[in-house]
Amino acid sequence: QVQLVESGGGLVQAGGSPRLSCAASRNIFSFDLMGWYRQAPGKQRELVATVTSGGDTNYAVAVTGRFTVSRDMPKNTFDLQMDKLKPEDTAVYYCHAQKVVNVEGARVSTWGQGTQVTVSS
Repeated sequence: QVQLVESGGGLVQAGGSPRLSCAASRNIFSFDLMGWYRQAPGKQRELVATVTSGGDTNYAVAVTGRFTVSRDMPKNTFDLQMDKLKPEDTAVYYCHAQKVVNVEGARVSTWGQGTQVTVSS
């Protein structure tokens, strides 16, 4: 059973640059896809950014140019560097990992418990 644990959230002023980390219970490079998602109050969970096992990244339009995802091999963490935060970035941020487990393409998907990021104006 894979476990993901997020850290780094909290109360941040607009314009701030916090860094979220997602620690995994297995080698992060073993996952086919890892991502950060967020859910604001009253809204659906939405994609923030993803990275494939090959290192290809994808960002939501709302965060492009401000957020950066990376994988830290020594620490075995999947990180989200957030810059130029805005009040509308306030949400619970979730780490996600996916792995294909058989030749038919079946996937196992794991979510972290989430970490709250609150941006004050």
